[in-house]
Amino acid sequence: MMQVLQGAQMLFVAFGALVLVPLLTGLDPNVALFGAGIGTLIFQVITRRSVPIFLASSFAFIAPILYGVNNFGIPATMGGLMAAGVIYLIMGGIIRVKGVDIIHKLLPPVVVGPVIMVIGLGLAPTAVNMALGKSGDGSEQLIAGDIAIWISLLSLLTTIAVSVFAKGFFKLVPIMAGIAVGYVASLVMGIVDFTQVANASWLMMPAFTLPEFNINAILFMIPVAIAPAVEHVGDMLAISNVTRKDYLKKPGLHRTMAGDGAATIAASMFGAPPNTTYSEVTGAVMLTKAFNPKIMTYAAITAIVLAFVGKLGALLLTIPLPVMGGIMILLFGSIATVGLNTLIRNQVDLHDSRNLAIVGVTLVFGIGGMAFGIGDFSLQGISLCGLVAIVLNWVLPRQMGENHIVDSAQMEEESH
Repeated sequence: MMQVLQGAQMLFVAFGALVLVPLLTGLDPNVALFGAGIGTLIFQVITRRSVPIFLASSFAFIAPILYGVNNFGIPATMGGLMAAGVIYLIMGGIIRVKGVDIIHKLLPPVVVGPVIMVIGLGLAPTAVNMALGKSGDGSEQLIAGDIAIWISLLSLLTTIAVSVFAKGFFKLVPIMAGIAVGYVASLVMGIVDFTQVANASWLMMPAFTLPEFNINAILFMIPVAIAPAVEHVGDMLAISNVTRKDYLKKPGLHRTMAGDGAATIAASMFGAPPNTTYSEVTGAVMLTKAFNPKIMTYAAITAIVLAFVGKLGALLLTIPLPVMGGIMILLFGSIATVGLNTLIRNQVDLHDSRNLAIVGVTLVFGIGGMAFGIGDFSLQGISLCGLVAIVLNWVLPRQMGENHIVDSAQMEEESH
């Protein structure tokens, strides 16, 4: 019984972020719960139930899914995410044959850093528009701007305050806190509509969506898998440190990576966001000392049961736009900062002309919206900049690094 309660508690920790991804991207929150539950169980089968982790969608997927849903539709986006899951399976196979170091050779910090920054900053205008009560593209004012800005600021400041000042368990749920305070403020302002909740059944089948395969959606989504794949290695190291077991050796990084891939493929077959290992749950495991993987089995079963509670999904859909917008401002900024930190932590020398070329071109292509297309085929945004970063890293000779770009201070010094 204690393990069942601990499993429910783990789901609560992951819940804010777990439902945030579908709510921000236009997917069904009940389907997301179902996908996370099924994905976690599949991950446990592949890793022989040895890792105490609950799977849900990485925030790195928010911007790409949002773009995909708006441009290709939900079914085609699911097809793209399924392809991303296949990439994880391939990576798992490569790691098994070549070892963990191959990931760092294929995806060094100079490639991963700017791609993560683009993922964070690419949809910054969408976050601001939602915070101001507008539709994501800014074309329509859905909630009065003067009301929206106060609600979004309350959500944003609460999330920041809890993540910075809270202690213990509460430090793990800043997004839940931000949503709760923003939601209460929205109730006070009278902008929450409960019509959907009243009309929804208590028990109902989630709105599953079958994937469709569109080459543009697939090519757009595949490079997006870069960031969560690298994040996966970090999460496995973190959970290994917490539990004092080396999961990179047993069950092995190839199994955990393949587990992510199989879980993502399964989730996309139902219309749910992709499933990856989850940092918030790692923190909760550290705090509660819940090292038994069975606890995550109960968390997964709880998620699947909740997926069939129609009124829960309808209630989640009543969360107003500005609440999401306020949280997205911090969320997208945090993702961009992770990318920047990747460059700093690994001491990537940006005076090195080779590194500067890779980072500079990747950032401008990604944030500027560079597009390349022939007929119906097109590459743009994150997918294009991800491929450009990988190709530049392959083709630019290493000795280019000897040609440093001289900054203005050095030029001044030399001229005297």
